Amino acid sequence: MTEDDTPVNKPSTARLNLFFFAAFVIFSILIFRLAFVQFVEGPELTYMETSRNTKDIPLAPVRGPIYDATGEVALAYSEPVQSLYVLLYEDYRNDERRQEAEELAHDLAAVFKQFNPGDKEQPDAEEIIKRLDLDYQKTFGYVPRLVKSDLSTKEIAFFMEKKADYPGVMVLEENIRKYDPDGVAVQVVGYTREFKRAPDSIAKYKAIREGASTQRDPGLVYHEEEKVGFDGLELQYQEELRGRSGYQSIDIDARNLPDGTMLQTPPEKGYSLVSTINKEIQMATQEAITDELRRLPKAITGYAVAMEVDTGNVVAMASMPDYDPNDWDYDKIKYVFRNGTTESFPPNDDKPSRAESVVLLGSVIKPLSVLIGLKEGLFTPGETYHDQGYAVLGKDGRQVKNSHSAYNGSITARRAIEKSSNAFMIDMVGKRLLRNYGSEKGIDVWHKHMQEFGLGVSTGVDLPNEFLGRLEYKNKDESALTRLAFASFGQQAKYTTMQLAQYTTMLANKGKRMEPHLVKEIRDADGNVVKEIKPKVLNEVDFADAHWNEVHKGMVTKVSSFDGFPYDYARKTGTSEQGTGPNKKENGVFIAFAPRDNPKLAVAVVVPEGGFGSVSASPIARKIFDAYDEVYGLDGTPKGKKDEGKDKE
Repeated sequence: MTEDDTPVNKPSTARLNLFFFAAFVIFSILIFRLAFVQFVEGPELTYMETSRNTKDIPLAPVRGPIYDATGEVALAYSEPVQSLYVLLYEDYRNDERRQEAEELAHDLAAVFKQFNPGDKEQPDAEEIIKRLDLDYQKTFGYVPRLVKSDLSTKEIAFFMEKKADYPGVMVLEENIRKYDPDGVAVQVVGYTREFKRAPDSIAKYKAIREGASTQRDPGLVYHEEEKVGFDGLELQYQEELRGRSGYQSIDIDARNLPDGTMLQTPPEKGYSLVSTINKEIQMATQEAITDELRRLPKAITGYAVAMEVDTGNVVAMASMPDYDPNDWDYDKIKYVFRNGTTESFPPNDDKPSRAESVVLLGSVIKPLSVLIGLKEGLFTPGETYHDQGYAVLGKDGRQVKNSHSAYNGSITARRAIEKSSNAFMIDMVGKRLLRNYGSEKGIDVWHKHMQEFGLGVSTGVDLPNEFLGRLEYKNKDESALTRLAFASFGQQAKYTTMQLAQYTTMLANKGKRMEPHLVKEIRDADGNVVKEIKPKVLNEVDFADAHWNEVHKGMVTKVSSFDGFPYDYARKTGTSEQGTGPNKKENGVFIAFAPRDNPKLAVAVVVPEGGFGSVSASPIARKIFDAYDEVYGLDGTPKGKKDEGKDKE
């Protein structure tokens, strides 16, 4: 047999007919089924699709705590409470059904009265009817109505036992935000309010609202009643603290009413923050400011920041007076809820309870003025200047005097810092910048150096709404001579206490601008560290070591409040003036770092309308240094609190 003779197997006609018949039958069944679904079951399926749906109702997440630097003292925490909710299974807008709801309200009110006799804060029947929102003015019918929060143990037991007698009534666990009752750094920690109250000026909440319709992750859905951060660390670390929403899943019908059993997915707890604030040092700072305010005749507020030189950790940041975040009332706290180091309040002479939170720096700028003069070659460390008590500005012979018109005679730059000579700064820094660079260029050179030291720019602090300062030397309504002259001794720009503390830290470490931190660790719900905030240098300036030493040696102004202080320390007092005549204000300012040769802590204090900084601000700084020495040790060895009993002996 040849290759061409290979046999071919062909299917029989009967087999082909059977195959085609089977295919025809299957195809016909499919066509019939599709037609049946479309024309017979279609309307019913459409009704089920439109009349039944599953809704996820958000449950507020458990907000993570905020601890002090020890990781043990909770400055803010979430406390679980049991709340009573009512789920409306019927439409109560008709008279018959509404009567049933009103009867339920009266019944619930009687229960609350039974377990809380004499308590006028308990909701009565009328209030409960409002909370039930029977006309669905606030939300859909399937959303549970909050009737009462923070149930007592007896109330919880009653409703759990009588569950069958109260259909739709649920006891759910929620959390309320609490804060340390001692009021520790409350303006730093911030506060929470309902998400529905969040203004569009808070960008993150505006974005959440705008993206709500496309949010597919139920854990990231915000409920209108959910508490969110409105200020301080509560706002800055909102995403970390929040956790994830839980949710209740329930079928609803075409009337938007529940039609089935509610299934619950519990919320997830947020991360915790370990702040850099040490409660012991913070309380000493707050008490020190409060004590000074009682003593000073005009001052009504004070600010202080204590920042570690090597790490940037802010161990204390106080603004007094403060407020009770557990009893939040905007009308009572509207002038004190900001921390004063991140936002400015304009002064108002008609409201004595309101003072500006940023002030002109006064003489505390003089160490930097001298550094600029040395860096720019305007004078040398050994060059002398004859200080006759004043400097002359302009052709009209206008005199700008030293404090008390002090005559200092022949002085060097170092002595000019110690004696706080306005005349030296004007003639040797302000005028010479103008002579060497011209009007606008001279202003630009000054501005560049201010920014290098963190003045007029963001400090990088982890707080919202940072105020960058008010740079009056940029105002072209005045001559360049006037602007540079007055800027040289601290009368042409206003900065926050945080900026002042960062600047002081740079003086201490000779040129490293450390980023201030208020949080050092972020931990998960199990206590594991998920992020550690490490020291960060934002920029460095290159000044000769001899220039730094000259400035440090000049920071030796006599300050009586530091009598007996066991460390050598560098300091500068300041008194800035604002306004004229009867509205003239003298603001106390003080900066210092210690120990001088191995700086550990930098402190800045501002007391608006406090008078001389050596009198009003320096006593506050002294108490901060003492508290830090007790807790951490300015020499690295904690001293602890002295035994008062032994001292008396």
